[in-house]
Amino acid sequence: MDKKSLAFLETLLETPSPSGYEQPVQKIVREFVKGFADEVTTDWHGNVTAVVNPKGTPRIMLAGHADQIGLIIKHIDDKGYLRVSPVGGWDVQMLIGQRLQIWTKNGPVYGVIARKAIHLLTPEERKSVPEIKDLWIDIGAKDENETRELVAIGDPVTLQLGLNPLQNNLASAAGMDNKVGVWVVMNALKQVAEANPEAAIYSVSTVQEEIGLRGAKTSAFSIDPQIGIGVDVTHATDCPGISENEHGRVKIGGGPVLQRGPNINPVVFENLTSLADENNIPYQINALSKAAGNDTNVMQVTRGGLATGIVALPNRYMHSPVEVISLDDLENAANLIAQFCLSVKNDSDFTPR
Repeated sequence: MDKKSLAFLETLLETPSPSGYEQPVQKIVREFVKGFADEVTTDWHGNVTAVVNPKGTPRIMLAGHADQIGLIIKHIDDKGYLRVSPVGGWDVQMLIGQRLQIWTKNGPVYGVIARKAIHLLTPEERKSVPEIKDLWIDIGAKDENETRELVAIGDPVTLQLGLNPLQNNLASAAGMDNKVGVWVVMNALKQVAEANPEAAIYSVSTVQEEIGLRGAKTSAFSIDPQIGIGVDVTHATDCPGISENEHGRVKIGGGPVLQRGPNINPVVFENLTSLADENNIPYQINALSKAAGNDTNVMQVTRGGLATGIVALPNRYMHSPVEVISLDDLENAANLIAQFCLSVKNDSDFTPR
């Protein structure tokens, strides 16, 4: 990964984007694409769309959602502690003992989330899993008034952000889901811009996926594409405790995962695998038997229906403070999607056969 692309990824991962508060990340996306996109727009929902060859046909939509799971300030008690509600799907055990950042109008306020020390827990409490309502954020304030001077009801909260390099070109961060998808669709667009596509390519940094695939629904309706590729993380199964018999074999560093099943247009899938083989791009195949839990779900059934595909990125420890991905997988995904977009011609036919 070149320095500019790595810097883009690092900046995405250092920037907060819980659902409903994606605009700091969207500003970074707009800055990255302005040098090569023919058009860049932001709709009133917050989706950022960068386009190459807008007059081409057919229209291809590439979607990666910008939002991450987070928390929202719900209540400030008389001692100055903060109570929160989840934004997106949390495993509460992942939150205990974490360093947090509260994103206020005056900048970040740092806090911690915990429960009473193990020495003070009853035997019953030690065995139980707490709920969000049992936890609080401590910013060190002396009372409610001091907290209210700094924090407002409705302020978003994230885990402490930032990219941590690991061995073998792996990296860990909160919010890999799905800022890596944004990175892929925008870098694929950059490659396409350097060539001469016949199709119109719309790369969209969508909003509010974590609370119901909302941004992809509105942006797909507006773009009215004929083809859609959703880029999101998927569960890697190469760590302890995950059954390959149940979830398939998905290895970090093994290449992007091409899903098969009812969400996927078979011609799109065949083209992706053929292009990967022709260009020596590693890939993995996995099966998805139900409606996808990512943006592809709503793209597939927009208007008269799209020819859709899923290019997924293996991710360990999803929805945790320490999500792990391979930088090689990101580059290979962007390369494959770029090749796919360039292969689509004015008369390409994606009718299932």
